[in-house]
Amino acid sequence: MARKRGANEGSIFQRKDRRWCGIVDLGWENGKRKRKSIYGQTRKQVAKELNKALREKEQGLPVAVERQTVGQFLEHWLENSVKLSTRPATFASYADTVNLHLSPELGRFPLLKLAPQHVQALMNRKLRCGLSPRYVAYIRAVLRIALNQAKKWNLIVTNAADLVQPPRIERYEIKTLDPVNSRNLLDAAKGERLEALYSVALSLGLRRGEILALRWHDVDLQGGTLSVRQAAQRVRGRGITFAPPKTDRARRTIVIASPLVSTLREHRKRQLQERLKAGSEWRDNDLVFASRVGTPIEPRNLDRHFKRTLTKAGLPDMRFHDLRHSAASLLLAQNVNPRVVMEILGHSRIGMTLDTYSHVMPAAMREAADKISSVLWEENQMTDSGEQNSPRVAVTQAVRSLQALGASSETP
Repeated sequence: MARKRGANEGSIFQRKDRRWCGIVDLGWENGKRKRKSIYGQTRKQVAKELNKALREKEQGLPVAVERQTVGQFLEHWLENSVKLSTRPATFASYADTVNLHLSPELGRFPLLKLAPQHVQALMNRKLRCGLSPRYVAYIRAVLRIALNQAKKWNLIVTNAADLVQPPRIERYEIKTLDPVNSRNLLDAAKGERLEALYSVALSLGLRRGEILALRWHDVDLQGGTLSVRQAAQRVRGRGITFAPPKTDRARRTIVIASPLVSTLREHRKRQLQERLKAGSEWRDNDLVFASRVGTPIEPRNLDRHFKRTLTKAGLPDMRFHDLRHSAASLLLAQNVNPRVVMEILGHSRIGMTLDTYSHVMPAAMREAADKISSVLWEENQMTDSGEQNSPRVAVTQAVRSLQALGASSETP
């Protein structure tokens, strides 16, 4: 005969319908006692599930109960999973999505009974309210991530968000500056206190947050290198904070051209003069690009300055992030190997580089076609020694050109 279970170990008994039932006490919440009931055909089966629920309770994991709602789970997920494993800005974004959209719409549904049609109805309502397809897709993505965690915790069997297609998103048309307009922008910024910032953005393709978080000890002016080790981000209630890059690829060291080294040297001299002028008001954060008192530059202030610089240069409106696209396009247009461009930009995979900047590749492909044409079909040219090139040499050169083209666009 099985021993009697002790206090807080749950209870098992046989019902009148001959099924076995186990009950585990989950404590008090909002003045009400929470319990979980487990049913099975045998006592052994119920005892196994009961012990599992008790272990989850001891580990601080949410124990699946039929009355647990989506809202209750999302709240626990944010505090006990997202907050501990993501950057502050990511947590703030997830929390806003949960509090503004997911909990008000889906929070009342039992977690175990959330169905794909509930998720689809949520998305349809958000689209009718005027939210963009991209933002509605993000709402679904946050819910999908949360429910994937619920699956790992054995709270649900299927992920309802996985079974719903996100809305169709129109691909953003990338705006880039050609070489002439790029030089016009740099000319318009010449003499400005942020002149060097635009040079870094256009030549290296750094993200806005990476530029604003750049520190002097990350820049080796003697060796001509620059290291990306952190990114700036605004977090509600905390102001601008610094966090590690999102991926390992984003943490990178880039070789910088000698003209950029000279521009940075001049920028440092100008900043030292500002520091002397600010006196005791200066806040030393070792930032390459800072305010006039050494504090981090507000991203919105940088965007405003960028718009004014575009107007001064007579260029059409664009986002600051488009300078990153411009840098990549300029590199690819100069036939820089896409793999090298990927490393400079800090992309996690080369496919992202090729997909994003495929519009630049036709020019490189045309140049390759012209080269192979000159090898195979133009009249053989005489060598310096007066001897004619042999057909074998021409074919070998053609093969090498094709191999070089394939190596530059191959996905690893």
